Amino acid sequence: MACLPLPSGKWQLVCLTLVNSVSMAHFGYDQGIFAGALISTNFLEIFPETKDPGISGITSSCFSLGAFFGCLASFSLGDRLGRKRSIYIGLVVNVVGVVLQITAYHLPQMIIGRLVNGFGMGITSSTCPVFMAEASPSHIRGKLVVLGSLSNTVGFCIANWISYALYNNNGPFQWRFPLALQLIFSAIVVTFLSFTIESPRWLLLRGRFEEARATLARLRTTVHDPDDQTLNDDIKSIQKALEMEKLARISLVDALLCRDPLHTTRRLLLSCGTQLMQQFSGVNALGYYLPTLFLSVGVSNSYARLLAGANASLYLGAAFLCLVLIDIVGRRKLMMYGSAAMGSCYLIAAITLKEAKLHPERKTVLGKVTVSMFFVYYFCYGTSFAKVPWVYNSEINSLGWRTRGAALATATNWMSGFVIVQFTKTGVDNLGWGFYLLFAGFCWSFLPIVFLFYPETSRRTLEDMDEMFRHHDNLLVFRGRIAESSTPEQEP
Repeated sequence: MACLPLPSGKWQLVCLTLVNSVSMAHFGYDQGIFAGALISTNFLEIFPETKDPGISGITSSCFSLGAFFGCLASFSLGDRLGRKRSIYIGLVVNVVGVVLQITAYHLPQMIIGRLVNGFGMGITSSTCPVFMAEASPSHIRGKLVVLGSLSNTVGFCIANWISYALYNNNGPFQWRFPLALQLIFSAIVVTFLSFTIESPRWLLLRGRFEEARATLARLRTTVHDPDDQTLNDDIKSIQKALEMEKLARISLVDALLCRDPLHTTRRLLLSCGTQLMQQFSGVNALGYYLPTLFLSVGVSNSYARLLAGANASLYLGAAFLCLVLIDIVGRRKLMMYGSAAMGSCYLIAAITLKEAKLHPERKTVLGKVTVSMFFVYYFCYGTSFAKVPWVYNSEINSLGWRTRGAALATATNWMSGFVIVQFTKTGVDNLGWGFYLLFAGFCWSFLPIVFLFYPETSRRTLEDMDEMFRHHDNLLVFRGRIAESSTPEQEP
């Protein structure tokens, strides 16, 4: 810690926010940039196998599969290695994966590169939000975690505009250069990560009390006042949560049978559920294949890239709106609104595609309606499920399971994304308009699930969540005023 140039809590928070934000921007960039590669002339010449929908699917989705295993690695090692060391490891693996991709001339190397890149991304994407949440003051925690997720959208937007900007370049530069740009994100994260300090909650979890106290004092700008009352209260609050967790520790069998007073298994399921819902809303089905889907409704290649860039900009604006709304409206209401709105967009898109098939003379007009529904969908998704799950899974789990819970939730996200991306091209080719109707059903099913089972986490300290689950064990949270409210209330 002596190497840190500034002891200010604001400085630490800025550095940590940059680490989280740039890392998540890298995540979003990698999700968006491969969509342009898949329709690049030179890419298709070097990897003609990707013209087959199944092979195209595995080339895209293997990134998500690698990320799934990266999340499992984070689950196993995250609490042993610490937040900073885990992120360093993820970055090194990321760089190796990127180098393999940009030097690939054979499909197996490209697939291995995407798997390795995904593995590193799985580690960083499951660790950075937890690191951010554990070091942030509770009154701005939601905004800072969402800012990281917002950066994911910035990365996605940049990727789509780069794809459009390079449309006229038909050589290898059109797709190798955008893939190589990922190295810039890793370099920025490494730079700022070296100025951050370890999570005080993780240090307490490992029994390193003095280091945890010094770290928390650095974060709260109370280094010169070790007897600061707020600092002492924060330390006691975290310690109390740890002690209660140790006292409540039970066997895995009892946890699976829901005999755990902290409801660890239930909270893990809620955490993983938000990520499952995010992916089964179909966002990556659109994200990886949006230019291809635009081509399927009759637009030109260049116009498809332009529309994808414009859509990404709208998505970015929606994400900024979510940053404002998430602590005002709360996580629960945003998820319910999103499920209803996204399902409606898919229904209208399915109807217009069916009508275009029945009435070819109206295909152009109906195609424009379908495209507009993709835009509206991304706005609704951007203001709800794009950001809320990342905040929710960093808040809902108990202290001892926060890293592992976030890793499992993120692993669920990546595995779900693998399934969705793998079968999107085949689904569109074979089901046509029915493919979108399937996602409408998925989205609408989320509304009753959130209403019945998901408690509010907004404006609560991380330690308050343990108390809420300890005293309120009703699965149907809509019956519990405290579980629904976004304002903390006194426990009985």
